[in-house]
Amino acid sequence: MAIDVRALRALPLDPEIESEISNFEDGARRYLAGDIDDDVFRVFRLNQGIYGQRQGGNNQMVRVKIPYGKIEADQLEMLGHIAETHSRGWGHLTTRQNAQFHFVQLDQCGEVLRLLASVGLTSREACGDTVRNVSGCHLAGACPYEVLDISPWAEATKDLFLRNPLSQRLPRKFKINFSGCATDCGQAMFNDAGVVGVTRTNDDGTVEAGFRVFMAGGLGANPHPALALEEFTAREDLLPTIEAMLRVQDHYGNRDNKLRARMKWLVDTMGIDELRERIVKERKFLFASATYPGGIPAPVEEFGDAPAGRGTDVAADGGLIGSGASPVDFRGLSPLQQWDTANVVRGRANGTVSAYAYCRLGDITPDQFRGLAKIQRDFGAEVRVTNRQNFVLRGLTEEQLPELHERLAELGMADAGAELARDVVSCPGADTCNLAVTQSRGLAADIGDALEKAGLAEVGGVRINISGCTNSCGQHHIADIGFLGLERRAHGRAAPGYQMELGGQITNMSIAFGKRAAKLPAKRASEAVVRVVEQFAGERDAGETFGHWLDRVGGAEAVGKTLVDLDEFPTPEEAPDLYIDFDETGPYEAMVGDSECAT
Repeated sequence: MAIDVRALRALPLDPEIESEISNFEDGARRYLAGDIDDDVFRVFRLNQGIYGQRQGGNNQMVRVKIPYGKIEADQLEMLGHIAETHSRGWGHLTTRQNAQFHFVQLDQCGEVLRLLASVGLTSREACGDTVRNVSGCHLAGACPYEVLDISPWAEATKDLFLRNPLSQRLPRKFKINFSGCATDCGQAMFNDAGVVGVTRTNDDGTVEAGFRVFMAGGLGANPHPALALEEFTAREDLLPTIEAMLRVQDHYGNRDNKLRARMKWLVDTMGIDELRERIVKERKFLFASATYPGGIPAPVEEFGDAPAGRGTDVAADGGLIGSGASPVDFRGLSPLQQWDTANVVRGRANGTVSAYAYCRLGDITPDQFRGLAKIQRDFGAEVRVTNRQNFVLRGLTEEQLPELHERLAELGMADAGAELARDVVSCPGADTCNLAVTQSRGLAADIGDALEKAGLAEVGGVRINISGCTNSCGQHHIADIGFLGLERRAHGRAAPGYQMELGGQITNMSIAFGKRAAKLPAKRASEAVVRVVEQFAGERDAGETFGHWLDRVGGAEAVGKTLVDLDEFPTPEEAPDLYIDFDETGPYEAMVGDSECAT
């Protein structure tokens, strides 16, 4: 049964949450009246997960935390209601499993927070110098390769740090990601704390499941790979380990320069050995804390963490659905068969069946939110947000797949290959973000259209990510083909452009950042993608990944040389379109506002 918004709003909220929201509303009123300085209110607002937009005024973005992507039917319906009544008619999924709503007016944010709280959602600490949304593999509990189900561990970590006094005024944001196996679908390898499920063989021959904890990773203008704290962290030591990492960041992080305040910079200033030593020492004496979080946490005790996978093998391509190096051959297949081939994942140990629902550019309409909620109820499925801005439906049966495909098609979410080449990931870009210099969403749409037209949208093993600035919210560093927005100059005029990078990847507890290939005018980036994907599809050997192919043909620099003819700027009179960004009508101008910790 669909939710009754009025009935939910009539119910009292938890007193602590009600007090928090009332406090925010009082602060907003005082700010609008001129009684609170902008700098003070910005911190207050960001800690509540409310972020300013480049449009200025009272336009706000509300970022909703969806821990490890897990979302319930009533929550989906509430997000649809908010998109329809308080935003611009649709919501947006992020690469860190949040949902964002833009153009929410500041004086309406309190009501949005109450609506979210009525279904167990919050935006608290989704922005600012806090512990951000705890992310995790969207196939956790249904993955063919996992060592253990990280879901209850991510839940316990979220519970530990949400509204925790330790988490409120850090030197900089702190991001935690979980993966259930070395495949690292959760992307642990570029976060402040990255947790990966592993096993070890004990002296008595028994095999013990636990974790390898990585630290001090990050993207942005200066990407750093995460480094292992130790070879193996026992299950009962995991939460103390993460808290010790957070405490070290709080103690030693740079509070004078936000640009050098993430944990990754501690590796540069004190060295990895000293950083490890301080974290281990902090963990050792954390036992004396009145709030020591050691032992097996309650969510794990209640729900268990048994794996869906066998925990032994990792696919050569990282085990990601749709990421195989071999092309997905749809010839002669019906739409249902195409969708089953590219979008359905089957567990090995427990026979789980999961299926992806495609969200173009990560955007979701109210009807799609509600339609997914109805599917979730009718099919008894579990739904999670993926880190490539889609949904995955889990806990299905083989018999349900034909009807599910039909229902998703009615919602416009049944594109085969939701996570193949057509599935371009992008940050919001200059559409709403203060820091972006290009319309990255417009380029993402253009690349998707160009690949469809060229017949390359179903090519496997190619992931394309776009960021509108150096902050890497679109995670361009880790994509096979990545784009970073930048301002170009030609004939005395500014023009939108991109740096193209090739060869980024994460798998097998390792990470490689993309290498520079070419600079391009924004309106020619799609042609460059078509050329590269076409070359890859035509030259690769059987089972060859994009990274292996790239190395074989000479690397990013060699491929970039084949694209130099695209990096030409005729005069504005000869090619006026090159001086206008996507989704804009006037001449390009790079407008950058104050940073509000956007990623």
